[in-house]
Amino acid sequence: MEEKNERIARCIGPVIEWFRRVARPLPWREGRDPYRVWISEIMLQQTRIEAALPYYERFIRALPSAEALASVDDDRLLKLWEGLGYYSRARNLKKAARIVTEQYGGALPGSAEALKKLPGIGEYTAGAIASIAFGRPVPAVDGNVLRVLSRLLACPDDVGAPRTRAAMTELLAAHYPTGEDAGLLTQGLMELGQRLCLPGEPDCAACPLAELCLAHTRGQTADFPVRAPKKPRRVQTRTVLLLKCRGKTALARREDAGLLAGLWELPGADGT
Repeated sequence: MEEKNERIARCIGPVIEWFRRVARPLPWREGRDPYRVWISEIMLQQTRIEAALPYYERFIRALPSAEALASVDDDRLLKLWEGLGYYSRARNLKKAARIVTEQYGGALPGSAEALKKLPGIGEYTAGAIASIAFGRPVPAVDGNVLRVLSRLLACPDDVGAPRTRAAMTELLAAHYPTGEDAGLLTQGLMELGQRLCLPGEPDCAACPLAELCLAHTRGQTADFPVRAPKKPRRVQTRTVLLLKCRGKTALARREDAGLLAGLWELPGADGT
């Protein structure tokens, strides 16, 4: 454990300095506005940066504040989100915006613990907002960060296991800086995973942690991160009906809970 702590401590400065040099000029990085950081983090949970950018810009133009988001019509909200998928994210954004408006005067709370109480904000997103927007010393460990740390430490543990994420978060938390550096470290670790420490062939030659990385120095980058075998994908059979009459097509609205809740679809039933 002592060796792991030392290696983590030694990586903090290089990651921050590297990110200062290479950070991309993204709209949510301007001014570290908590609302914009929040919206970007929710969008980026399941979407690449390049794909999310036009959606983010359109969303912010239409709903520039928590108050605007809290009062938006559901249909308009889902239209703004259309194409991003995972529509529960949009619904949770509105639920959280109402709480922020009613309980916090329209401004997101700055602590990770308070943020985690809002709908749709888990430990990772709370850490990202708290560190990037408020300079709190709170890690944000996602898949990209897990991959970086797994290779850095040559960790043999399954990165898909909650205990592994918890252990990595605890290791980072012991060395996290405050203020602007907290946000730079959070974004720098994410960026390393997105741009250099890739799942297939990592670009170790450009990595600021190459000399510290155990997987790299041992020639074992392909062996990390370690993942347990995936469970078989569930396949569901469904009969879909196309009902047309006088130029009109019948649609049905899904129930308010469950998969794709509240969205419109062609009528149908499970099975054949």
